[in-house]
Amino acid sequence: MLREDFTIDAGELYAVANALGMSDQQVRLCIKRLVAEGQFTQEGRGRKAVLRGDDRVRAALAPDLDFIRYMYAQDRGDAPWDGVWHVVAFAVPEAARAARDALRDSIIALGGAAIQGGMYVSAHRWEQRIAAAAAEFGVAEHISTMTTDDLEIGGVRAPRELAARLWSLPSIAAGHERLLAVAERRLDRLHAGALTDTERLTMEIELAAEFTRALEPDPLLPPELLPRPWIGARARASVASCWIELARHETPGSARVFRMYADAVREALGGNGSRTH
Repeated sequence: MLREDFTIDAGELYAVANALGMSDQQVRLCIKRLVAEGQFTQEGRGRKAVLRGDDRVRAALAPDLDFIRYMYAQDRGDAPWDGVWHVVAFAVPEAARAARDALRDSIIALGGAAIQGGMYVSAHRWEQRIAAAAAEFGVAEHISTMTTDDLEIGGVRAPRELAARLWSLPSIAAGHERLLAVAERRLDRLHAGALTDTERLTMEIELAAEFTRALEPDPLLPPELLPRPWIGARARASVASCWIELARHETPGSARVFRMYADAVREALGGNGSRTH
C-alpha cells in the first residue's frame, strides 16, 4: 500500500482491507498499533488520514531486488550451479542459547538444511550472510564454514538425491502449486478488462501474500538439483506476468513495491518481460 513517498492513503487502506474481508475496526486497531510502535505517524482521522512511514519502514519494506533478479536468472538457467556445497557448523554455548536459536533461525531462513546437529548446508554462496548474522548475534567465534564438492550423507552422494533428502521438495512444490493457481486466476482477470484502483491494489496484495507464502520455505535450489519440470519456475513466471501487467495499468500513487518488482523482473527477463508468458 506504500506510495513512492512512503505514505499510505487511509481511504485506500480501508477499501482494500474491506475487499479482503477485514472490518473497519480491525483496520483501526492495526493503524493504532503501527503508530504506537513508531513505524508510522498519522495525519488526520479515519478514512481521510494519511500514514507516513519512517526510515525504518523504508528500509524494512524495500524489496530485495538482487534476490528477485537472481531468482529469475536461475529459473532461466542463466545462473548454473558450480557443484559446490556450502557448509556452516556452530557450537554455541548454552549460556548464549537465545543467540544460538537466532543464528539457527537465520541459517534456515537462508535456505540451509540440517546435516546433523549444529551443521547446515546450502547450494549457494552464503558465507557473507552467515558471518553477518553471527556477528549480529555475538557468536562469530563459534561458527565454522567450509565448502565441498564431495558431500555424502548416509551413503547418498548424487546431488539431486541429496537435495531430495535434505529439503522437503513435495511441500515446497505444493506451495508453488497454490501460487500458480492464484497467479493464473489473477492474470485472467487482468486480461478480462480494466480494474478499479481498489481491485488492483487488492490483487497486488493477494499476489504478494501468496508469493511470500511459497517463497519463504523455498531454498531456491539450482535447477540442477530439482525435479524437471519444476513447478516453482512456472509459478514465478506467472507471477512475473502479473506484476508486469499490473505495472502497465499503474496510476499516480501506485504502490511503490510492485513497480519495483516489475522493473526488476523486466530487467531480469531482458527488457519487456515477454519471456514470462
